[in-house]
Amino acid sequence: MALTYHILDVFTDRRFGGNPLAVVLGAEGLSDTQMQAIAGEFNLSETVFVLPSERPAHSAKIRIFTPRSEVPFAGHPTIGTATLLAGLQAPPASNGEADALVILEQNIGTVRVGVRLREGAPAFAEFDAPKLPAEAGVLPPLDILAAGLGLMPSEVGFENHKPICFAAGNTFAFVPVASLDAIRRARINGAHWERAFDQQGVVGVYLYTRQCEHTGHAFHVRMFAPQVGIPEDPATGSAAVCLAGVVQHFDGLPDGTYKRIVEQGYEMGRPSQIVLTLVVAGGKLTSVRTGGASVRVATGTLEV
Repeated sequence: MALTYHILDVFTDRRFGGNPLAVVLGAEGLSDTQMQAIAGEFNLSETVFVLPSERPAHSAKIRIFTPRSEVPFAGHPTIGTATLLAGLQAPPASNGEADALVILEQNIGTVRVGVRLREGAPAFAEFDAPKLPAEAGVLPPLDILAAGLGLMPSEVGFENHKPICFAAGNTFAFVPVASLDAIRRARINGAHWERAFDQQGVVGVYLYTRQCEHTGHAFHVRMFAPQVGIPEDPATGSAAVCLAGVVQHFDGLPDGTYKRIVEQGYEMGRPSQIVLTLVVAGGKLTSVRTGGASVRVATGTLEV
């Protein structure tokens, strides 16, 4: 069986930045075992398998695999797959501009993605989080967390921000870091990491600081997920959704709409920008939107 696949770089406006993604089309003939093996072969943070939708009005059903396991939802696969399908399916417009609504069935539920296509510019997509973030889980004491990241306890936390777990389909440990210098030095620190994070039921560990590489960006972040085969991720949309809950939990934003740009992947040489929009009403987070650009890098045939 020969299947077409595409490679995209997501959460970036240029090739060889952002988070690379493999999308395999026409995957309905593949077994779970084959999908997992193919994801391991690509060895990217995630690989998407596109299947026919269960409802005629929807664009496609997708399944998302890391090199080691299937996940119910992920941000950069949602953005990348939506821009790919819109580019392949949207009728060409005379002025080179097109907008599309791509509806993806995922294990977490149905996700609606708005896509903007402009001639000569990277595609941009934005989706409403299918599930609002909520606090989940308990983390070990500060000294254990710091040791797991190769940091001093004094380098963990800033203002009133403290380590916490949040989930919106996937559960992440959120660790605030005091400075850009400290977050750059953070690492997976051997057995100390296992003691800090392996028994917490989290998909990954998300470090964030307010100090950024670029003026106008709100947070500089890193995400480690060795448990699912991702030593470090260049851009993590699903964790950014949870970050919105963390921000509201600690910052208590007044009612209104807030846009924040999150930078990630700089330590890996794959700079990424995630556009995060928070809507607060009645003192509570009521909506989270995640957006970003993506560019197609390669197209090929997969022999199965």
